[in-house]
Amino acid sequence: MPEIRRACKVCTPRRGRPTVPPAPHPERPARRPHSVSATAQADLPTYTHIVVGAGTAGCLLANRLSAHPDFRVLLIEAGGHDDYHWIHIPVGYLHCIGNPRTDWLYQTDADPGLNGRRLRYPRGRVLGGCSSINGMIYMRGQSRDYDQWAQHCGDANWRWEHCLPFFKAHEDHWRGGDALHAAPGFDPSGQRAGGEWRVERQRLSWEILDAFAAAAQEAGIPATEDFNRGSNEGVGYFEVNQRRGVRWNASKAFLRPVVGRPNLQVWTGAKVQRLLMTRGADGGLRATGVEILPEQGGAPVRARATAEVVMAAGAVGTPAILQRSGLGPGGLLQGLGLPVLLDQPAIGGNLQDHLQIRAVFKVQGVRTLNTRAAHWWGKAAIGLEYLFRRSGPMSMAPSQLGAFTRSSPEHAWPNVQYHVQPLSLDAFGEPLHPFNAFTASVCNLNPSSRGRIHLTGPSVDDAPSILANYLSTEADRRVAADSLRLTRRIAAQPALARYRPEEVKPGVQWQRDEDLARLAGDIGTTIFHPVGTCAMGRDDDPAAVVDSRLRVRGVAGLRVADASVMPTITSGNTNAPTLMIAERAAAWIRQAADVQA
Repeated sequence: MPEIRRACKVCTPRRGRPTVPPAPHPERPARRPHSVSATAQADLPTYTHIVVGAGTAGCLLANRLSAHPDFRVLLIEAGGHDDYHWIHIPVGYLHCIGNPRTDWLYQTDADPGLNGRRLRYPRGRVLGGCSSINGMIYMRGQSRDYDQWAQHCGDANWRWEHCLPFFKAHEDHWRGGDALHAAPGFDPSGQRAGGEWRVERQRLSWEILDAFAAAAQEAGIPATEDFNRGSNEGVGYFEVNQRRGVRWNASKAFLRPVVGRPNLQVWTGAKVQRLLMTRGADGGLRATGVEILPEQGGAPVRARATAEVVMAAGAVGTPAILQRSGLGPGGLLQGLGLPVLLDQPAIGGNLQDHLQIRAVFKVQGVRTLNTRAAHWWGKAAIGLEYLFRRSGPMSMAPSQLGAFTRSSPEHAWPNVQYHVQPLSLDAFGEPLHPFNAFTASVCNLNPSSRGRIHLTGPSVDDAPSILANYLSTEADRRVAADSLRLTRRIAAQPALARYRPEEVKPGVQWQRDEDLARLAGDIGTTIFHPVGTCAMGRDDDPAAVVDSRLRVRGVAGLRVADASVMPTITSGNTNAPTLMIAERAAAWIRQAADVQA
């Protein structure tokens, strides 16, 4: 029988280290499989629900579904365990992105909107998924985002007021409970009492960021202490998913506390080649399980789901797996030699992302990370501060200060977001500049450009083609030019004057709209928020892959519960909305099972 290596290892809640469970007791079932049979259909390990992808959504789904006494749940992750120390140190994202241990190492296609450039496109390949390598920013978006979803889907359940309880269902907020936030999830003794998803204030401040915030207020952007109350307009420090200066990922929050449940199994190092399908007498398709390729090679392994397969592999992984399974654009699949079980061109389409335009300003009379970390003694001081206080630059999220505002007066709501950092560099992963500087990255929250995800080959090891089509519409190019002008207006305010900001990138010599839009293509980069590639919508909408309850149209027993179902991108960072989507999906799955019972 083929063995899935590390399939029976899980991160324990006490130390966070993977362990191999002991041999099964003869009078009780084993908690984790050591091997599974792929020799005959009757030998397939059988579960009620299989969750594909142990990332942000998958970890929550595994927690909620395995809480149902009648469910037997399998959670499948292609990557490994989140026991790499750089996952948990906040600044460690620098060591996780671009690392095959934790990242799929995707790249985009050459993008015309970026003047032919290709971008690194990080996606988490580890327990916790992108929550193990992302910027840790807690951001729900704007209430209007969800009201638009409800209108688009014809389902009032997606309105803001109906989504809010599902944000609060897992929230553990430092402020305490009120109408918009859940109370802290730990009682005075340190025991968990409420939600699992910890939200804290950052454990640092920077003089240059405080000055930028003051300048933004002088430019007409109000101060705010909470971006998550339905309208995120304002400027302030981001709240982050950390606990006492340590990253709080979905694996810690949702998976570790429940790994002892006898009805939950977690397989790692297990790449899903395709979904198993049957076609009924009426011609209808049904998802019945998955075919898995073990990380260490060997024969494919299959597992069966009697109720549902739930896709939670993300906006890149989910459409790729569906396409490999024969669900997607018929011409594309035929060209790759794949059977076409459901010709659905929308699978992999509608890709949306936030493109950040990074403006760099050299400053004087103030220290930034550029010079603070320039020498060994500075690095040593930073390390000691984190070691003893869990604060300072090593506790930093990639961006610390945020602002939401309008790029120009004609917008009725905040349409751009700033991520402001007390540092500068030419590109991600390159050395810091040798002078003091800050970076003001600004992104269009509601881009009209649309891209797509397509397979390039039939194997799970064939990286997909990712074309975001950034800046492909006149509206997006206009917002890009206006955003750079707005950044310049903030930098020219009196609050920053004492630091004599000097624009290094893109450069004040560029003033015309067409020049600024072109330069946005030269310096813009993804902020890692891909969504929309299996969008939900009305049943009569040909662009809708799933219905408003996230069930795949045309395939029974198959649901999608990750960022790919967003019909339009949220106005901010996308991790918190993805958890809300998973929370809703789990409730609907449990509800459907209880009704059938």
